Amino acid sequence: MTRARIFSPLMAGLLLAGCASQADTAPAPPRAGTIGAPQAAQQAAASQDFAAWRNDFRRRALAEGIQPAVFDAAFKDIDLNHQVIKLDGGQAEFTRQLWDYLDSAVSSTRISTGQARLRELGPVLDRIEQRYGVDANVLLAIWGMETNYGSYRGNTSTIEGLATLAFEGRRRQFAENQLLAALRILQSGDISVAGMRGSWAGAMGHTQFMPTSYLEYAQDFNGDGKRDIWGEDPTDALASSAYYLSRFGWQQDAPWGVEVRLPQGFDYAQADQKHRRPVAEWRRLGVTQANGQPLPEAGDAAILVPAGAQGPAFAVFNNFYVIKRYNNATAYAMGVGHLADKIAGGSDFSQSWPRHERALSRTEKRELQQLLTRQGFDTQGADGVIGPNTMTAIRAWQQEQGLVADGYASASLLERLR
Repeated sequence: MTRARIFSPLMAGLLLAGCASQADTAPAPPRAGTIGAPQAAQQAAASQDFAAWRNDFRRRALAEGIQPAVFDAAFKDIDLNHQVIKLDGGQAEFTRQLWDYLDSAVSSTRISTGQARLRELGPVLDRIEQRYGVDANVLLAIWGMETNYGSYRGNTSTIEGLATLAFEGRRRQFAENQLLAALRILQSGDISVAGMRGSWAGAMGHTQFMPTSYLEYAQDFNGDGKRDIWGEDPTDALASSAYYLSRFGWQQDAPWGVEVRLPQGFDYAQADQKHRRPVAEWRRLGVTQANGQPLPEAGDAAILVPAGAQGPAFAVFNNFYVIKRYNNATAYAMGVGHLADKIAGGSDFSQSWPRHERALSRTEKRELQQLLTRQGFDTQGADGVIGPNTMTAIRAWQQEQGLVADGYASASLLERLR
């Protein structure tokens, strides 16, 4: 729960790293004797440079109040982790469609496991909900999304992973800030060096906190004198996530969003997460819940059509944006919200997804942007990221073609542009 958010330091790691992933199970980099001579020489040189960086960082950490013994114990046997460098440098060419992501995130197994955990931890979750005002089903959904209910919390040394990222330099200031926070956690005695493990980018524990977020939001809910988000007991981790959400304005018993039915001729330019309006205005435009009932009174809402006009539409409320403070990704927020609803016994979405549409690769997205611009619909650059400028250009092209102007970048749209 801490990825690089614009955002909030809590998210800072998850955007950088994602939750604890199977990548953390990768074997350690091979020893010099098992790889080619040029590569071995490069790694040896990098290790020497890493040692120089570590000595300089030690000086700065001590100036910030880290005790020499704490630093030296934390960095004992720590070396450059080449697997972390590889993971940080990788950028996926292909992405998954939202519905494929949700199929995995809200699988039947994850739902049933969440329901079992609810029965098992009901009294604890009730107390957490009473103290922080955050719905237990949402906490379970975050736990399920982040580490599959604690079954895989990551096994990379937090110190080694963050030190490698800091040395690598792509996001040095961020990584050094997180590393300094991790040293402060060790100095407080909440966890041992050996126990401080998590994702390759530094996210830790059952609900994947970055070290800076831990310092600010972690809770000792069970009263044992330690804020333990790493151990087998998930109580402190769940309470910490509840406290985090509450600090960013979670509204108890309010929906994250509801599936809606849009009126004929709906202007899809209004379907924008930043375009929040009072529910009364959407009602006047003819927007209803998918079952025909009026939209709930849950504060201002925005309309979301993540798969364009061919897929389901949603009205999203305040809690949707609070979830995005945990991880600033629409797919994640929808996954948490829908999983929470399903754990509580909710139904599937009524409108089907356009499963015939495959995901565009980053290269194809660049091509789509280039084609639109050549045809007079300027996307303000071709970076392979579908943002507001590209969606505006798509809508303008669709309107000229007499199509529904939903701004959705699809494979079929790319074919038509070609």
